Amino acid sequence: MLDFSNLEQYRENNRIEAKKALGGLPKSIWETYSAFANTMGGVLLLGVEEHPDGSLHPIDLPQPEKLAGAFWRLLNDPQKASINILSRRQVQIRNAGGKRIVAIFVPRAQRLDRPVYIDGDPVSGVYRRNGEGDYRCTPEEVAAMLRDAARQTPDMQPLRHMSAAVFCPESLIRYRKHLRRLRPGQAWEHLDDAKFLCQLGAAVPGDGGQIHPTAAGLLLLGRETEIRKQFPDYRLAYHDLTQTDHTAAAHILSGDGDWSGNVYDFYRQTRRLIAVSRYPASGDKDVAKALAEALINCLVNADYYGKQGITILRNPQGFVFANPGAFRISVETAQSGGVTDPRNAALAKMFHILHIGDGDGDGITGIYAAWQRHGWPPPLFEESFEPERITLSLSFDKGGKRRRIPGKDKKTAIAQVKKALIIRYLTDHPSAKVSAISRYLSLKPPLVRRLLKELTEEDIVTAEPCRRGPVYRLKA
Repeated sequence: MLDFSNLEQYRENNRIEAKKALGGLPKSIWETYSAFANTMGGVLLLGVEEHPDGSLHPIDLPQPEKLAGAFWRLLNDPQKASINILSRRQVQIRNAGGKRIVAIFVPRAQRLDRPVYIDGDPVSGVYRRNGEGDYRCTPEEVAAMLRDAARQTPDMQPLRHMSAAVFCPESLIRYRKHLRRLRPGQAWEHLDDAKFLCQLGAAVPGDGGQIHPTAAGLLLLGRETEIRKQFPDYRLAYHDLTQTDHTAAAHILSGDGDWSGNVYDFYRQTRRLIAVSRYPASGDKDVAKALAEALINCLVNADYYGKQGITILRNPQGFVFANPGAFRISVETAQSGGVTDPRNAALAKMFHILHIGDGDGDGITGIYAAWQRHGWPPPLFEESFEPERITLSLSFDKGGKRRRIPGKDKKTAIAQVKKALIIRYLTDHPSAKVSAISRYLSLKPPLVRRLLKELTEEDIVTAEPCRRGPVYRLKA
């Protein structure tokens, strides 16, 4: 939410860009439109200047309606912008301290619409936002967005330049035994390995009775040396920083050379270490399930063509799961449950067959619920760029004693603190439902509804009707 009557309290950042625009639409406005759309969204302020101290100040636009109209016309010109992701209500003429400005609210584009590019150039016309402003995306970043925009996930790709020799026989044996133990009498049980791999989606038939791996099959059951031929930056790492002897049991690296290095065997080893890891509620199955969900979520949502690979850390405070790739759906949508969009759908299916990541732990929702039950800080998802990376931090630290809140009316003071937390949440998340806010802040839904009602009456929050309950936003 922006307080337009006090713009001087704001500074330009990843979500705010100010331009004077006294001479008409600045050319750089389109770079910022592309950058906001391809990153986290943001607000473009026309008729606002930045002072030497970084503060923002409105300057009365002589014809803001003409400026807004010119922007809207060009936005719908495919030679200027590849797609218009705005609605009319997101281009507004606002009063800022008695001066009229134009505020353009750019949302984050859906993955099917990315990359959003300008000037008819889908290669060099793609921008993103960082702490220093807009920057032109590298070819690798554009390629990553195009992979995410495809209807079929990248791991479904047949690799016809490779043969069945890429598979690790021992990994395949372990996988088939795992399946046989879980689902005795399963229809594929008596198939030979080649036919089994094809039925699984790990391979496709070729000429002369030969088979070729799919990208998912290579990742799941291939040898690390072969995987790196297709995915040069492939790397899987687990480090237990609570161990002091640096034994092999505390570290798992895909490039060690003494095991297959594939995703399936990494899951097996890491899952076992996580399960026996000491944490404050080690006897509770819900925490073990939540950690398993975090692990599989990391593996099936990674961009294996991306940089830096997958890293999982166990530290004294908790766990950190990090994988290359950007969010395909919003965290709020993932929290609400029922909607999944894995980056590697074929790989996810191969795990689901083993009842891994099939909802037994309720996915992201189960992670939030487990952490709330134990009074731990809410799980923290972070997204970074250059390169794209998602990090999930799970902390066991309850933060010690609760801080006393001064004041005569303690209940009112506590309510104000909780309202501030809700406002902070809605500042970072453009929209949310009661369920998402209650999970994230560890507050009961009835209390969140009451506080949201008060914030709505105070004209701070708006409630938009939705079939499964209202969606709340900060009022602009």
